[in-house]
Amino acid sequence: MKKEHVLHCQFSAWYPLFRSLTIKSVILPLPQNVKDYLLDDGTLVVSGREDPPARSQPDSDDEAEEIQWSDDENTATLTAPEFPEFTTKVQEAINSLGGSVFPKLNWSAPRDAYWIAMNSSLKCKTLSDIFLLFKSSDFITRDFTQPFIHCTDDSPDPCIEYELVLRKWCELIPGAEFRCFVKENKLIGISQRDYTQYYDHISKQKEEICRCIQDFFKKHIQYKFLDEDFVFDIYRDSRGKVWLIDFNPFGEVTDSLLFTWDELLSGTNLKGDFSEEALEQDAPAFRCTNSEVTVQPSPYLSYRLPKDFVDLSTGEDAHKLIDFLKLKRNQQEDD
Repeated sequence: MKKEHVLHCQFSAWYPLFRSLTIKSVILPLPQNVKDYLLDDGTLVVSGREDPPARSQPDSDDEAEEIQWSDDENTATLTAPEFPEFTTKVQEAINSLGGSVFPKLNWSAPRDAYWIAMNSSLKCKTLSDIFLLFKSSDFITRDFTQPFIHCTDDSPDPCIEYELVLRKWCELIPGAEFRCFVKENKLIGISQRDYTQYYDHISKQKEEICRCIQDFFKKHIQYKFLDEDFVFDIYRDSRGKVWLIDFNPFGEVTDSLLFTWDELLSGTNLKGDFSEEALEQDAPAFRCTNSEVTVQPSPYLSYRLPKDFVDLSTGEDAHKLIDFLKLKRNQQEDD
């Protein structure tokens, strides 16, 4: 995977070519001061909020006594920076898309931060909703700081013009999303996107789903993308129509889901489990969660905890584990 492959998967690079196949979206250049704010590692103070409603006066003296106000003159008040011009542009774009949007940067959406939102969703109606998700997301930080991670070429990093992508909000059923892997312009693998859950209809209709995705690929995607190796995500609606969702680089930076990158890069173990007729037509390997026994927890759950906690629970950081055990021993000695 080379840096140019990553650049070709930026939303603004492919959206003009495939606009008619995907969800209506608006792309806004991200000002440098907004980028700086999103990368600021201080306390999470969200900008872009409307002024909160004024608090009514207490109805009684008793209620007034219960309210404790700080009179410490040294108390610091944290205020978020404001971006009035950018806020206006974002709100106009949101309104033009129906009032609710799915936000992302050049490549990534803040899927790892959905839990922090009041609605536990990536559905945003204001810039403050977007900021809350972006400032809480490791995926967004990676877009800013490590966009070319896993790239094999040693050329200087290209200059990136960052952009805020607002996509019209659509209620997509996770069981209808699929990830497709393309090597040398050949569709070699299709994986259920939400592999942590079992969906009965996928197991029963996998040959039909695979054929539908193949037809879509051959008609609309093959030989039209900027590279010959890439990954694309699709959504198949209740009428059987396929919608393009996103493009990703063909490499480790992209989640291989129910495949491994060794399989995809080498081409081994990619035989489909379809009928002989389908195999003769050179069908791609199709993988889905086949039973409820294999259901797994969401891979995004670990982002709800501080990384130190995760490292301790998995034993990945031996030094943290040793420090933790020493702390427990000292506590026991003190007792």
